[in-house]
Amino acid sequence: MKKRKVEVVVISDIHLGTFGCHAKELLHYLSSIKPKILVLNGDIIDIWQFRKSYFPSNHLNVIKKIISMSTKGTKVYYLTGNHDEFLRKFTDLHLGNINLLNKLVLNLDDKKAWIFHGDVFDASIQHAKWLAKLGGWGYDMLILINRFLNWILVKLNKGPYSLSKKIKDNVKSAVKFITNFENVCIELAIEKNYDYVICGHIHEPKIAFIENEKGKTVYLNSGDWIENLTALEYNNKKWKLYHYSESELITDEEDMQFEYENKLAEQFISVLKQH
Repeated sequence: MKKRKVEVVVISDIHLGTFGCHAKELLHYLSSIKPKILVLNGDIIDIWQFRKSYFPSNHLNVIKKIISMSTKGTKVYYLTGNHDEFLRKFTDLHLGNINLLNKLVLNLDDKKAWIFHGDVFDASIQHAKWLAKLGGWGYDMLILINRFLNWILVKLNKGPYSLSKKIKDNVKSAVKFITNFENVCIELAIEKNYDYVICGHIHEPKIAFIENEKGKTVYLNSGDWIENLTALEYNNKKWKLYHYSESELITDEEDMQFEYENKLAEQFISVLKQH
């Protein structure tokens, strides 16, 4: 299968190491594209909830796939988030085509894209980290319950249902938090004259053109790979939201190609260890 060429891809909130992560689906997506630039916009590895007893091969394969893509010419920017904030002590690290940063500005066709995870605007994380971690655990459990519920719904020939989306759409505090988060990002981007402001963190995929008396910008959020299974793609001066579809299947030939890429990644990791 021929890979789609994409100028820039932004993904965030994968949460590798948690039960809710859709690593298999993400692998399918990464195997279908050939981006010039891949931005991992925070919460890629969930260090908050990391447990030795749970890190399936599919989760490890996502990491191997990203390394493999970097060895084949893709420029990879890993921007730290709150769930992988441990990596912030190593930021401004550059290893081949892989760059570890806290934030990033990309020049795209004479326009500036300001990219960061967004947790710096979350007061619950800045002032009560233990509460945020407890919320993360509760969210993981909610996703597990939701998967079981959807399994039952499929057996009954009914469509899937999102508990977390229902909560976000109906709980006033959740709606207010998301709205405030987006407004802060937008106002700062306009103030700093950025054409695009790109975030993750709130698991709400979105593209919106915003204009006010102070200026204009485009707000983008890459969503997540827990519920929405979304990414942002930039091509031919345009952004679009990619939504993963269950109909996307990997062929045997693609599986063989991925195994080959895995071996390359393992060799790359081995060389790194020696240095």
